Amino acid sequence: MSQTLDTPALPLETALGDALVQSFVRLGELTLVVKAQHYEAAMRTLRDHPDCRFEQLIDLCGMDYSDYGDGIWEGPRFAVVVHLLSLTYNQRVRVRVFCPDDALPVVASMVDIWPSANWFEREAFDLYGIVFEGHPDLRRILTDYGFIGHPFRKDFPLSGNVEMRYDPTQQRVIYQPVSIEPREIVPRIVRDESYGAGR
Repeated sequence: MSQTLDTPALPLETALGDALVQSFVRLGELTLVVKAQHYEAAMRTLRDHPDCRFEQLIDLCGMDYSDYGDGIWEGPRFAVVVHLLSLTYNQRVRVRVFCPDDALPVVASMVDIWPSANWFEREAFDLYGIVFEGHPDLRRILTDYGFIGHPFRKDFPLSGNVEMRYDPTQQRVIYQPVSIEPREIVPRIVRDESYGAGR
């Protein structure tokens, strides 16, 4: 694959075929958007096709687009973004797949293709609630097992849902509803009409 960012993606677009929704260059890196129903097949193609050879998954994260673009976003709410590296061709690619259902975001797991996806997918599940179908051990990795909700979702309350404290009478850690009143702190700027006019 002798592609440069001046002529991006032609071998990759050809290899992915109908699985590809869109390709573009942003921040000096090629981004491929693939269909959720073809996500696993597309990723196998990117790893195994002779024109691709992306041997390493170097990052995977969840995204919440609910307030993207100051609320003008009309597409699906959740996406998974994967960064791949081809050692063979010294190339990087970013792959994005949108979860078709906002109420229960589900995409295929990449653990069978790249074992390094394991903890990344657990993190995306923990923080965004994205379910990775076929993951061998999908459970929380950063928050406590009794944690309620997914803290990187944009509708998650800043103060959380429960707070944890040590109860000396029970001699253990307990959870209770948050006692902090939610509030918005908006800086107030007061200037009179003639501020700075005499200079």
